[in-house]
Amino acid sequence: MGLKVEEAWDYFKLKLQKLSEACIPRKGKKFIGRSCRPSWMSKHLREVIKKKQKAYREWKKGGISKESYLIEVRICRDKVRQAKSQVELDLAKGIKTNSKRFYSHINRKKTKKEEVGPLKTEDGVEVKDNLGMAQYLNKYFASVFNKTKEDLRDNGSMINGNEDMEVDITISEVEAKLKQLNGTKSGGPDNLHPRILKELAQIASPLARIFNESVNSGVVPYDWRIANIVPIFKKGKKSDPSNYRPVSLTSVVCKVLEKILKEKVVKDIEVNGKWDKIQHGFTKGRSCQTKLISFFERVTDFLDKGNTVDLIYLDFSKAFDTVPHGELLVKLDKMGINRKIERWIGNWLKGRLQRVLLKGELSSWREVTSGVPQGSVLGPILFNLFITDLGTKSGSVLIKFADDTKLGGIANLEKDRDTLQEDLDDLVNWSNRNRMKFNSEKCKVMHLGINKNFSYKLGTHQLEVMEEEKDLGVLVDHRMTMSCQCDMAVKKANVVLGCIRRGISSRDKEVLVPLYKALVRPHLEYCVQFWSPMFKKDEFKLEQVQRRATRMI
Repeated sequence: MGLKVEEAWDYFKLKLQKLSEACIPRKGKKFIGRSCRPSWMSKHLREVIKKKQKAYREWKKGGISKESYLIEVRICRDKVRQAKSQVELDLAKGIKTNSKRFYSHINRKKTKKEEVGPLKTEDGVEVKDNLGMAQYLNKYFASVFNKTKEDLRDNGSMINGNEDMEVDITISEVEAKLKQLNGTKSGGPDNLHPRILKELAQIASPLARIFNESVNSGVVPYDWRIANIVPIFKKGKKSDPSNYRPVSLTSVVCKVLEKILKEKVVKDIEVNGKWDKIQHGFTKGRSCQTKLISFFERVTDFLDKGNTVDLIYLDFSKAFDTVPHGELLVKLDKMGINRKIERWIGNWLKGRLQRVLLKGELSSWREVTSGVPQGSVLGPILFNLFITDLGTKSGSVLIKFADDTKLGGIANLEKDRDTLQEDLDDLVNWSNRNRMKFNSEKCKVMHLGINKNFSYKLGTHQLEVMEEEKDLGVLVDHRMTMSCQCDMAVKKANVVLGCIRRGISSRDKEVLVPLYKALVRPHLEYCVQFWSPMFKKDEFKLEQVQRRATRMI
């Protein structure tokens, strides 16, 4: 090739963009003031509607009888129903592979759209315009970052064996990853859409050469270190910027490389035996369900033996955005990851920039001094590796799901309470050393059994006691009856079922059954192996949802 990584990437991107502009037709702009036709409206159907309208005018003038007009009305009504049914049948058939199309169909019928803001600044000033909200959100997102520390690297702590091995990324690896891309997803700041890359999987050869040169030299192109941020509303007040999650839209080409490097990093960790055994998030073969079952199996065992148990729920504040890059790279050193991959990760994190994208408006760029990008491929596994040493000295039951950490243990006597408090203090000390703060308002304690209700402190903050807590989407109460979880599951399922009933006019079995299986039943079956109902009344509530769905057909 004879070009440096940055030059090679710019040349590749420019050629692909020119080909895209020359060969891919663009959609024309919609006329202002003209409503978009529904998806079921075809050219033939428009002719039928015009014919009905013409018959109406003729009837009013006395040119035709009322019976002739009503015949045209019935024909038009039947044709419209058939067209709607066919569209809805297509939606139902493709619901498992492309649920986005179904929700787009439903959202078109909503009168009120989900929007960002308006936001309120610290001074109480309301920001309504899109550009102003984008600028303010980006300012807030950047305010939570930790400052960079460059003096933490300790090159003498590496494990011998694979520290400087040449990385070889094959054409077949790249081609396989390109073919797996989801063509319905959004592109990144480099304007290369995933569908184009998927259709042109034969470009794997030049990409493999760029990837190899980038990883082995440690040079990361500028386009791979920038991101468009899409603010996703979580819960609470829409005027508060802290209630929005910053999701990064990064280069799709870089994500392909990240997938390949992730597999190599996982392999290195498994070979060196450094995998976190109590981490269930973003880990192959583990899930929310395995985490809940493995933790509460120990807890219920304690309760069955007549013990009282205290559970402490811990939550990091802006966990993914505050991971310090220096401390992360030191830990990667100690885990024996290939040094070339580790250097590439360091340069990929260094000098990152972000801007907020809101309804076509773009904020100015801001530097990203800490954190792993939410929306990237490597981000979750890097976070897992960063908190691997969290709670290694704990004598109590400790389990993790990404940044969600839970501590539990027997609390019969004062000494049991002191043990739990010591383990909690150890976690607080870890957070201080690693510049990761716990959100004291979201950290709580739950007392199970005939409990003395000991109090616990997170630093200087006394933890609030609660009787129920949502644990990875499952509502757990202090009596462990799971009735509240059954109520919540039924409520969620009924909301979706109502959405289907209002948004889908067809009542055919071929349409409703696939929608019920794909959209409603998952709410009733989520982690049901853990919270399966123990009372007849709860079973009846769950079965009522299916009865309601059956009556719709």
